Amino acid sequence: MKRRLPFHIILISFFLLSAIVVAEQKDSAIIKLNGYVDTYYAYYTDSVGIGNYQKFPSVDPRSNSFGLDHAMISAQYDGQKYRGVVTAHYGDIPRSIWSSTFNGIMEAHAGVKLCPKLWLDAGFFRTHTGAEGLLPKENFASCISISTFYEPYYESGVRLDYHPCSKVTVDFYVLNGYNMYEDNNNKKSVGLYAIYNFNDNANIGYTNYIGDDTPLAADTISHLRIYQNIFANYQIGKLKMQLGIDFFLQQNSNIIDQNKTASALTGVLNFKYLFNDRFSVYTRGEFFNDPEGFVGGFFADSTSKLTGYKLWGNTTGIEYKPTDNSYIRLEGRKLQMDSNQYIYYWNGAKRNYRLETLINLGISF
Repeated sequence: MKRRLPFHIILISFFLLSAIVVAEQKDSAIIKLNGYVDTYYAYYTDSVGIGNYQKFPSVDPRSNSFGLDHAMISAQYDGQKYRGVVTAHYGDIPRSIWSSTFNGIMEAHAGVKLCPKLWLDAGFFRTHTGAEGLLPKENFASCISISTFYEPYYESGVRLDYHPCSKVTVDFYVLNGYNMYEDNNNKKSVGLYAIYNFNDNANIGYTNYIGDDTPLAADTISHLRIYQNIFANYQIGKLKMQLGIDFFLQQNSNIIDQNKTASALTGVLNFKYLFNDRFSVYTRGEFFNDPEGFVGGFFADSTSKLTGYKLWGNTTGIEYKPTDNSYIRLEGRKLQMDSNQYIYYWNGAKRNYRLETLINLGISF
């Protein structure tokens, strides 16, 4: 299939921004253009075949390969009454985890101010959930935690964006579904994002998602999912810290008794120490406990028992920033599965752990 993505994105950007500019003729406004590129080399101790994506693919998903994680360009319009954003992207991240239908669109939404502290936006959004972002430039580490891997990346719907004061933001969403642009069952979901900024160095927040994404005709049983996340960021001196906890509940999803509700718990803890403006080191601990497999899927372990992923991981790295808007990172990670979960294959044997070495170079402009 021939790709005509650039032409489509240009058209979308042109019509969206043109419509807003026409509506905003008498209003002062700011138009911003920016971009971002992240490239990588990665090596994994898991044999999945040349050119194939690793398990849990997202950032740096190919082993023993030089690759392009992400190349994006974004146009943003900010006026007194109207606003809009269009972002196009390409690379291994969108190819491995993004919508197959709208693969080249990272976000595209327009908004109107309803009153001084309240905006209404509609369209395609990046996710409102989680402690970490998806892109390497947004996080301490380049690779994302398994918790973040199973959180939504994108969503579509409408958003009420409320800023009662400079320290508080509250967003309410009505969405098509969990990590989807297109509706799959005519049921709508809701979500909440709330954050309180104590100061420039500390904040705390809560996000959630409530919805049933069971496909039409696939199952007559309800699978209402309640996802909740709390996160916190804090900096003291040269030390930055980040904490995130996810808790999932889903109706009729127990492996043994499908009439029972299943639960899952995941978490991530990040630390970054800044030696100066250019050099820093970071480490991250993570765990992912989904015994019923309704978040990440279930499989038969080495004892032939059906189970979901249960794992922990540690990531350690060093970062050098040649300029304020660029970085070079070298990091390593170990993902350790539960004792009976041999999901990796290396040197002719199944293993329950994987080692990773990643080098990333990125620039924003």
